[in-house]
Amino acid sequence: MSRTEQFQELRPLLFSIAYRILGSVSEAEDAVQETWLRFETSSTEPRSVRAFLSTAVTRISVDVLRSARRRREEYVGAWLPEPLLTDPYEDPARSAELADSVSMAALLLLERLSPLERAAFVLREVFGFGYPEVATAVGRSEAACRQLVVRARRHMTAGRPRFEADRKEREALAARFFDALREGDVAGLRDLLAADVTLVGDGGGKAPQLARAVNGAESVARLLASVFPSMVRTHVVLEPHEVNGRPGAVFRDREGRVLHTMTLDVLDGRITAIGTVINPDKLAHLGPVADAWALHREVRAARRLSG
Repeated sequence: MSRTEQFQELRPLLFSIAYRILGSVSEAEDAVQETWLRFETSSTEPRSVRAFLSTAVTRISVDVLRSARRRREEYVGAWLPEPLLTDPYEDPARSAELADSVSMAALLLLERLSPLERAAFVLREVFGFGYPEVATAVGRSEAACRQLVVRARRHMTAGRPRFEADRKEREALAARFFDALREGDVAGLRDLLAADVTLVGDGGGKAPQLARAVNGAESVARLLASVFPSMVRTHVVLEPHEVNGRPGAVFRDREGRVLHTMTLDVLDGRITAIGTVINPDKLAHLGPVADAWALHREVRAARRLSG
Protein backbone atom coordinates (compact mmCIF):
# COMPACT_ATOMS: atom_id res chain seq x y z
CA MET A 1 0.00 0.00 0.00
CA SER A 2 1.02 3.61 -0.48
CA ARG A 3 1.75 5.77 2.56
CA THR A 4 -1.59 7.50 2.11
CA GLU A 5 -3.43 4.17 2.13
CA GLN A 6 -1.50 2.94 5.17
CA PHE A 7 -2.29 6.13 7.03
CA GLN A 8 -5.98 6.11 6.14
CA GLU A 9 -6.28 2.52 7.33
CA LEU A 10 -4.88 3.47 10.74
CA ARG A 11 -6.53 6.89 11.01
CA PRO A 12 -9.49 5.69 13.16
CA LEU A 13 -7.06 4.21 15.69
CA LEU A 14 -4.94 7.36 15.75
CA PHE A 15 -7.95 9.62 16.31
CA SER A 16 -9.28 7.38 19.08
CA ILE A 17 -5.92 7.43 20.89
CA ALA A 18 -5.63 11.21 20.57
CA TYR A 19 -9.22 11.88 21.68
CA ARG A 20 -8.83 9.84 24.85
CA ILE A 21 -5.60 11.61 25.72
CA LEU A 22 -6.96 15.08 24.93
CA GLY A 23 -10.71 14.95 25.52
CA SER A 24 -11.13 17.20 22.49
CA VAL A 25 -12.32 16.29 19.01
CA SER A 26 -10.75 19.32 17.36
CA GLU A 27 -7.39 18.87 19.11
CA ALA A 28 -7.42 15.14 18.32
CA GLU A 29 -8.05 15.87 14.64
CA ASP A 30 -5.19 18.37 14.64
CA ALA A 31 -2.90 15.79 16.28
CA VAL A 32 -3.81 13.22 13.63
CA GLN A 33 -3.13 15.74 10.86
CA GLU A 34 0.27 16.59 12.35
CA THR A 35 1.01 12.86 12.55
CA TRP A 36 0.27 12.54 8.84
CA LEU A 37 2.63 15.40 8.01
CA ARG A 38 5.43 13.74 9.97
CA PHE A 39 4.79 10.41 8.26
CA GLU A 40 4.53 11.97 4.80
CA THR A 41 7.82 13.86 5.15
CA SER A 42 9.78 11.07 6.86
CA SER A 43 12.74 10.00 4.74
CA THR A 44 12.87 6.48 6.18
CA GLU A 45 10.43 3.62 5.91
CA PRO A 46 9.42 2.49 9.42
CA ARG A 47 9.58 -1.23 10.23
CA SER A 48 6.09 -0.96 11.70
CA VAL A 49 3.82 1.77 10.35
CA ARG A 50 1.36 1.19 13.17
CA ALA A 51 4.06 1.64 15.80
CA PHE A 52 5.47 4.73 14.08
CA LEU A 53 2.09 6.45 13.75
CA SER A 54 0.91 5.47 17.24
CA THR A 55 4.11 6.83 18.76
CA ALA A 56 3.84 10.05 16.78
CA VAL A 57 0.21 10.75 17.64
CA THR A 58 0.82 9.92 21.31
CA ARG A 59 3.78 12.28 21.64
CA ILE A 60 1.97 15.07 19.79
CA SER A 61 -1.09 14.58 22.01
CA VAL A 62 0.96 14.64 25.22
CA ASP A 63 2.59 17.90 24.14
CA VAL A 64 -0.81 19.42 23.30
CA LEU A 65 -2.26 18.22 26.61
CA ARG A 66 0.51 19.89 28.60
CA SER A 67 -0.31 23.18 26.89
CA ALA A 68 -4.07 22.65 27.12
CA ARG A 69 -3.93 22.12 30.86
CA ARG A 70 -2.73 25.66 31.34
CA ARG A 71 -5.64 26.92 29.27
CA ARG A 72 -8.11 24.78 31.19
CA GLU A 73 -6.98 26.33 34.46
CA GLU A 74 -8.26 29.65 33.09
CA TYR A 75 -11.43 28.16 31.58
CA VAL A 76 -14.68 29.96 32.44
CA GLY A 77 -16.97 27.66 34.42
CA ALA A 78 -17.02 23.87 34.40
CA TRP A 79 -14.90 22.07 31.77
CA LEU A 80 -16.31 18.99 30.02
CA PRO A 81 -14.78 16.98 27.15
CA GLU A 82 -15.96 17.74 23.64
CA PRO A 83 -18.92 15.45 22.86
CA LEU A 84 -18.20 12.49 20.61
CA LEU A 85 -21.16 10.91 18.85
CA THR A 86 -19.34 8.08 17.08
CA ASP A 87 -15.97 6.52 17.87
CA PRO A 88 -14.39 5.69 14.49
CA TYR A 89 -12.26 2.85 15.86
CA GLU A 90 -13.69 -0.60 16.49
CA ASP A 91 -12.07 -3.68 17.97
CA PRO A 92 -14.47 -6.47 19.01
CA ALA A 93 -11.82 -7.96 21.30
CA ARG A 94 -11.65 -4.71 23.31
CA SER A 95 -15.15 -3.33 22.87
CA ALA A 96 -15.80 -3.02 26.62
CA GLU A 97 -12.58 -1.08 27.26
CA LEU A 98 -13.19 1.18 24.28
CA ALA A 99 -16.78 1.97 25.25
CA ASP A 100 -15.97 2.61 28.90
CA SER A 101 -12.95 4.81 28.21
CA VAL A 102 -14.83 7.25 26.00
CA SER A 103 -17.58 8.08 28.52
CA MET A 104 -17.66 11.57 30.00
CA ALA A 105 -17.11 10.10 33.46
CA ALA A 106 -13.99 8.20 32.36
CA LEU A 107 -12.59 11.19 30.47
CA LEU A 108 -13.03 13.39 33.54
CA LEU A 109 -11.19 10.78 35.61
CA LEU A 110 -8.40 10.76 33.03
CA GLU A 111 -8.11 14.52 33.56
CA ARG A 112 -6.77 13.80 37.05
CA LEU A 113 -3.77 11.93 35.65
CA SER A 114 -0.48 13.42 34.54
CA PRO A 115 -0.07 13.56 30.74
CA LEU A 116 2.32 10.58 30.73
CA GLU A 117 0.08 8.54 33.04
CA ARG A 118 -2.86 9.30 30.80
CA ALA A 119 -1.02 8.32 27.64
CA ALA A 120 0.39 5.10 29.13
CA PHE A 121 -2.99 4.11 30.55
CA VAL A 122 -4.81 4.76 27.26
CA LEU A 123 -2.31 2.77 25.21
CA ARG A 124 -2.03 -0.15 27.61
CA GLU A 125 -5.44 -0.49 29.26
CA VAL A 126 -7.71 0.74 26.48
CA PHE A 127 -5.96 -0.34 23.29
CA GLY A 128 -3.94 -3.26 24.64
CA PHE A 129 -0.49 -2.12 23.48
CA GLY A 130 2.43 -4.13 24.86
CA TYR A 131 4.78 -2.42 27.29
CA PRO A 132 7.61 -2.20 24.72
CA GLU A 133 5.24 -0.23 22.44
CA VAL A 134 4.06 1.96 25.31
CA ALA A 135 7.65 2.65 26.31
CA THR A 136 8.56 3.75 22.81
CA ALA A 137 5.47 5.93 22.51
CA VAL A 138 5.95 7.85 25.76
CA GLY A 139 9.75 7.85 25.74
CA ARG A 140 10.24 6.04 29.04
CA SER A 141 11.61 2.64 30.08
CA GLU A 142 9.29 -0.35 30.29
CA ALA A 143 9.69 -0.38 34.08
CA ALA A 144 8.73 3.29 34.28
CA CYS A 145 5.72 2.66 32.05
CA ARG A 146 4.54 -0.16 34.29
CA GLN A 147 4.63 2.27 37.21
CA LEU A 148 2.75 4.89 35.20
CA VAL A 149 0.03 2.38 34.39
CA VAL A 150 -0.19 1.11 37.97
CA ARG A 151 -0.65 4.66 39.32
CA ALA A 152 -3.16 5.52 36.61
CA ARG A 153 -5.13 2.31 37.16
CA ARG A 154 -5.29 3.03 40.88
CA HIS A 155 -6.74 6.51 40.30
CA MET A 156 -9.20 5.28 37.68
CA THR A 157 -10.41 2.35 39.78
CA ALA A 158 -10.94 4.53 42.85
CA GLY A 159 -13.13 6.93 40.89
CA ARG A 160 -15.28 4.42 39.02
CA PRO A 161 -18.84 3.62 40.08
CA ARG A 162 -19.36 0.21 41.64
CA PHE A 163 -22.07 -0.81 39.18
CA GLU A 164 -23.32 0.54 35.89
CA ALA A 165 -26.57 -0.40 34.20
CA ASP A 166 -26.39 -2.41 31.00
CA ARG A 167 -27.03 -0.70 27.70
CA LYS A 168 -30.70 -1.63 27.34
CA GLU A 169 -31.47 -0.49 30.88
CA ARG A 170 -29.67 2.81 30.29
CA GLU A 171 -31.55 3.42 27.04
CA ALA A 172 -34.94 2.66 28.62
CA LEU A 173 -34.23 5.01 31.52
CA ALA A 174 -33.04 7.73 29.14
CA ALA A 175 -36.20 7.44 27.03
CA ARG A 176 -38.36 7.97 30.13
CA PHE A 177 -36.16 10.89 31.19
CA PHE A 178 -36.44 12.68 27.85
CA ASP A 179 -40.22 12.16 27.77
CA ALA A 180 -40.50 13.75 31.21
CA LEU A 181 -38.13 16.53 30.11
CA ARG A 182 -40.30 17.45 27.13
CA GLU A 183 -43.39 17.56 29.34
CA GLY A 184 -41.76 19.50 32.17
CA ASP A 185 -42.85 16.72 34.51
CA VAL A 186 -41.11 17.51 37.81
CA ALA A 187 -42.30 14.35 39.59
CA GLY A 188 -41.42 12.17 36.61
CA LEU A 189 -37.93 13.64 36.42
CA ARG A 190 -37.37 13.42 40.16
CA ASP A 191 -38.27 9.72 40.16
CA LEU A 192 -35.52 9.00 37.63
CA LEU A 193 -32.77 10.97 39.37
CA ALA A 194 -30.44 9.77 42.10
CA ALA A 195 -30.77 11.71 45.35
CA ASP A 196 -27.29 13.19 44.88
CA VAL A 197 -27.52 13.78 41.12
CA THR A 198 -25.36 16.56 39.70
CA LEU A 199 -26.12 18.77 36.70
CA VAL A 200 -23.09 20.44 35.10
CA GLY A 201 -23.10 22.82 32.14
CA ASP A 202 -20.11 23.80 30.01
CA GLY A 203 -20.53 27.10 28.19
CA GLY A 204 -16.93 28.25 28.40
CA GLY A 205 -18.10 31.85 28.87
CA LYS A 206 -19.30 31.84 25.24
CA ALA A 207 -22.91 30.76 25.78
CA PRO A 208 -25.55 30.88 28.54
CA GLN A 209 -24.43 28.53 31.28
CA LEU A 210 -25.08 27.58 34.87
CA ALA A 211 -23.25 29.71 37.40
CA ARG A 212 -22.34 26.53 39.24
CA ALA A 213 -23.23 22.83 39.32
CA VAL A 214 -26.76 22.03 40.53
CA ASN A 215 -27.01 19.19 43.06
CA GLY A 216 -29.88 17.07 44.35
CA ALA A 217 -32.88 15.44 42.66
CA GLU A 218 -35.40 18.10 43.66
CA SER A 219 -33.28 21.07 42.51
CA VAL A 220 -32.23 19.43 39.25
CA ALA A 221 -35.78 18.26 38.41
CA ARG A 222 -37.28 21.68 39.03
CA LEU A 223 -34.61 23.48 37.02
CA LEU A 224 -34.97 21.17 34.03
CA ALA A 225 -38.78 21.24 34.17
CA SER A 226 -38.78 25.04 34.24
CA VAL A 227 -36.59 25.43 31.16
CA PHE A 228 -37.21 22.69 28.60
CA PRO A 229 -40.97 23.09 27.92
CA SER A 230 -40.20 26.72 26.97
CA MET A 231 -37.45 25.49 24.66
CA VAL A 232 -39.94 23.15 23.00
CA ARG A 233 -42.29 26.10 22.46
CA THR A 234 -39.48 27.90 20.63
CA HIS A 235 -39.18 24.84 18.36
CA VAL A 236 -36.04 23.38 19.88
CA VAL A 237 -35.85 19.72 18.88
CA LEU A 238 -34.45 17.03 21.16
CA GLU A 239 -32.78 14.19 19.25
CA PRO A 240 -31.93 11.21 21.46
CA HIS A 241 -28.43 10.10 20.53
CA GLU A 242 -25.62 8.13 22.11
CA VAL A 243 -23.01 10.63 23.26
CA ASN A 244 -19.59 9.40 24.39
CA GLY A 245 -20.94 5.87 24.54
CA ARG A 246 -23.75 6.78 26.98
CA PRO A 247 -27.40 7.82 26.57
CA GLY A 248 -27.73 11.42 25.56
CA ALA A 249 -29.24 13.86 23.12
CA VAL A 250 -28.42 16.56 20.63
CA PHE A 251 -30.60 19.68 20.89
CA ARG A 252 -31.20 21.69 17.72
CA ASP A 253 -32.92 25.00 16.98
CA ARG A 254 -35.71 25.45 14.44
CA GLU A 255 -33.12 25.70 11.65
CA GLY A 256 -31.55 22.38 12.61
CA ARG A 257 -28.41 23.99 14.04
CA VAL A 258 -26.77 22.41 17.09
CA LEU A 259 -27.66 24.15 20.36
CA HIS A 260 -26.09 21.78 22.87
CA THR A 261 -25.59 18.15 23.81
CA MET A 262 -26.63 16.30 26.93
CA THR A 263 -25.13 13.15 28.42
CA LEU A 264 -26.58 10.95 31.17
CA ASP A 265 -24.65 8.75 33.61
CA VAL A 266 -26.73 5.90 35.02
CA LEU A 267 -26.01 3.92 38.18
CA ASP A 268 -28.24 1.52 40.16
CA GLY A 269 -31.30 2.39 38.10
CA ARG A 270 -31.02 6.15 38.54
CA ILE A 271 -29.41 9.04 36.68
CA THR A 272 -26.43 10.18 38.75
CA ALA A 273 -24.96 12.91 36.56
CA ILE A 274 -26.11 15.10 33.68
CA GLY A 275 -23.59 16.95 31.56
CA THR A 276 -24.50 19.58 28.98
CA VAL A 277 -22.04 21.11 26.52
CA ILE A 278 -23.19 24.42 25.01
CA ASN A 279 -19.81 26.05 24.32
CA PRO A 280 -20.01 26.66 20.53
CA ASP A 281 -16.29 25.93 20.13
CA LYS A 282 -16.92 22.37 21.34
CA LEU A 283 -19.89 21.78 19.02
CA ALA A 284 -18.57 22.93 15.64
CA HIS A 285 -17.54 19.41 14.62
CA LEU A 286 -21.22 18.35 14.85
CA GLY A 287 -22.40 20.84 12.21
CA PRO A 288 -23.66 24.44 12.08
CA VAL A 289 -24.03 25.83 15.61
CA ALA A 290 -27.03 27.80 16.87
CA ASP A 291 -26.89 31.27 18.39
CA ALA A 292 -27.39 30.19 21.99
CA TRP A 293 -27.70 33.75 23.31
CA ALA A 294 -30.51 34.62 20.87
CA LEU A 295 -32.34 31.43 21.73
CA HIS A 296 -31.82 32.12 25.44
CA ARG A 297 -33.60 35.46 25.06
CA GLU A 298 -36.41 33.80 23.12
CA VAL A 299 -36.86 31.12 25.76
CA ARG A 300 -36.96 33.70 28.53
CA ALA A 301 -39.66 35.59 26.64
CA ALA A 302 -41.66 32.36 26.17
CA ARG A 303 -41.41 31.61 29.89
CA ARG A 304 -42.70 35.08 30.78
CA LEU A 305 -45.69 34.65 28.44
CA SER A 306 -46.50 31.19 29.82
CA GLY A 307 -46.16 32.42 33.40
